[in-house]
Amino acid sequence: MKKLYYFSKSKLQFVEIRHYKTKLSLYLCGGVLFLIALIFSIYSFALGLFGVDTYSSLSQENEMLKQKLDNIVTNYKSLNNEIDSLIKTNNNLRVAVDLEPVSSDEQLVGIGGGSFDNNLDFLSDYSQLKLQKAFDYVDEVTRKIEFESGQYFEISNKLKENELLFQSIPAIKPCIGILASGFGMRTHPILHIKRKHEGIDIITDRGTIVYAAGKGTVDYVGYRGGLGLAVEIDHGFGYRTIYAHLSKALVKTGQKVIRGDLIASTGSSGLSSGPHLHYEVQHDGVKQNPIDFFFDDLNFFEVSKLKK
Repeated sequence: MKKLYYFSKSKLQFVEIRHYKTKLSLYLCGGVLFLIALIFSIYSFALGLFGVDTYSSLSQENEMLKQKLDNIVTNYKSLNNEIDSLIKTNNNLRVAVDLEPVSSDEQLVGIGGGSFDNNLDFLSDYSQLKLQKAFDYVDEVTRKIEFESGQYFEISNKLKENELLFQSIPAIKPCIGILASGFGMRTHPILHIKRKHEGIDIITDRGTIVYAAGKGTVDYVGYRGGLGLAVEIDHGFGYRTIYAHLSKALVKTGQKVIRGDLIASTGSSGLSSGPHLHYEVQHDGVKQNPIDFFFDDLNFFEVSKLKK
């Protein structure tokens, strides 16, 4: 085995290095271990600085996003239930304004689930399922809101129409007096023949004020044969009223009136045995019994006194 020497300056001679291979091996192993430890330390430091913290942060953010997604789905589900409740109220309102309720099949027309972009396929199955539910609820809620908006518009228009109808229907007794002759067959007081009486007669003093029974437009003022001086009002919605045997008209053709407006004075013009008001109601050209239109629980003349 070869020997290894080094020059000693103190001894001024070459000195043999004993067991140099063992020492060299130990130094080499120590260096390798030190290098491994250094690399591991650097890797651990880098991982701790960038990897672990980043992973922990992303993990927390992911859990937070999942929670928010769950909350969104829950909120939209709750909103969807609220809209279903409004739909029931909507149907009740339709009935209240004399519209047909919307059937369940009509409500479901056009309602279907949405679908999210395939670019989100990298998400977990759980996240994709939650997202799909969220899209479904958003789509359903949006369609229901659009549908119900149209329904509320229809209800609003019908309500306005009903309000105008209620204002226009001839709903009050047109003058103070005693009902003398009703609607139907009777013996004419002057002609003494049996024929249909197409209105009612209200006995009252000459010159008693006559009121418009509902909102409308005066479309005739003049004489009508046996009816004498008459005022006729077109109330719309197929309704028409005639006020006859008048002594004086207080309105002109084309004039707009509302319920309670003064339109004439009673008299006995035409074929009449004495001062009274002959009053008729027509609907779509068919003579109606005026009494059927009087509000028994409303005394218009008493209400008018209270307003003064």
